[in-house]
Amino acid sequence: MATSRWWALSALVLSVLVIGLDATVLNVALPTLAVALGASTGELQWIVDAYLVTFAALLLPAGVFGDRFGRKRLLVAGLAAFGVASAMAMLAETTGWLIAGRALMGAGAALIMPLSTSILPSLFPAGERARAIAVWTAGMAVGLPLGPIVGGYLLDHFWWGSIFLINLPAVAIALVAVVLLVPESRDPASPRLDPPGTLLSVTGLAALVYGVIQAPVDGWGSAAVLVPLAAGVVLLAVFVRVETRSRTPMMDLSLFRDRVFLWGSIAASVVSLAMMGVLFVVPLSLQAVQGFDAMGTGLRIIPMIVGLMLGGLAGERLLKRIALRPVMTAGLLLLTAGLTLGAVLPGAYAYTAAWLTVAGAGVGLTMVPAMDGVLARLPEDRTGMGTGVLQTLRQTGGAFGVAGLGSLLSAVYAGGLPAGAPATVRESVAAAVHVPEFAAAGRQAFAAAMDAVLWTCGAAVLLSAALVALFMRGTSPEEAGESVHELAGTA
Repeated sequence: MATSRWWALSALVLSVLVIGLDATVLNVALPTLAVALGASTGELQWIVDAYLVTFAALLLPAGVFGDRFGRKRLLVAGLAAFGVASAMAMLAETTGWLIAGRALMGAGAALIMPLSTSILPSLFPAGERARAIAVWTAGMAVGLPLGPIVGGYLLDHFWWGSIFLINLPAVAIALVAVVLLVPESRDPASPRLDPPGTLLSVTGLAALVYGVIQAPVDGWGSAAVLVPLAAGVVLLAVFVRVETRSRTPMMDLSLFRDRVFLWGSIAASVVSLAMMGVLFVVPLSLQAVQGFDAMGTGLRIIPMIVGLMLGGLAGERLLKRIALRPVMTAGLLLLTAGLTLGAVLPGAYAYTAAWLTVAGAGVGLTMVPAMDGVLARLPEDRTGMGTGVLQTLRQTGGAFGVAGLGSLLSAVYAGGLPAGAPATVRESVAAAVHVPEFAAAGRQAFAAAMDAVLWTCGAAVLLSAALVALFMRGTSPEEAGESVHELAGTA
């Protein structure tokens, strides 16, 4: 039985590895797609955004549907959808067809992410759950640097559709493994669905995320950004009000009265924001400023993933000896230290590798205890809903991180250039390095902008560490705070 649990975990890890890989592989292919399909800049943006919007919007209902209809069943459906969508994208002859495939891939990923997490408590007892989460987290993270490595190799040797073809064997193996190895689990009460809540959450999150990802393109003050942001906030506010009055709410708001769930979710979201910020600026620095190709850039991000794996394993071991709160606080402080080192150390890659390793260790040391604490607080029949909430917060935090930090990066970079710099130089450091008279100024301005992003991420993580240290309580995931089980009974 013990061996079968770990084989089942390997199936879940392979499922999320595909998502991590796909999150970054497309970035290296956009120039090729622009030529092969004649895609405009707006169409290229939608090839990326169609995935992100559907992914973020469907995470919450995906977890709830897993509780209702069976987590394994919905995970299999998500893998199948992801595979079909990859085939659609691979065979696309028009940008519209490719965008549709990417949207379906986002829907499949929205099923895979929360349900692969929600299955863990039914597979592993409390003593083994943290290790399983560490392995799951590492599987997701390993896919991130593999994207540009694999994508760069495939684009050098095959046609552009091969970046989606690579998904098919991985999905097929994961699909068979999940069917054969993962047990089914669901809420035995078969709760009724909440159509109003589902509609409000999906449309609200879609509008909010769309507005966020448009911000770096159109500006935070533009109607193209403010209208969807305002619509998203209003729809989500109505969603909260509907859920408080519903007899069968899609999201149990009493979860947020549990301190472990609340602060674990907040810490995980802030860490996701910081990690996405790092993965946004560091590849830009390595490619545009230091001149590495996509494959070389992916290889040079690996130290962060190694640090994450080591930090996750350390977190799993520390949870057996000391309290949840100090472990999470230590992880957040370690991540703060890594980001601070990134802002103050010289730009040579040896220094970059060092601070990426420290930051990665902080991510792992925070994320594994945070997710373990959150899962420990959830009743077994509602793990899908709880992990859907957690993953929605993480992905929304990551989207805000990329958009907000991207705007900060652009503003500081443009402000650091000489007054006479042409528009193309102001728009991109990649353009500046090819203009001899502005190359040095462009590199210097980008370094200052990258430092500003890292300082901002560090400040957010440090604030999160202080809040966790002050307000989270308890000595273990099971003991800390009031129980969600108890809260549910009194709500």
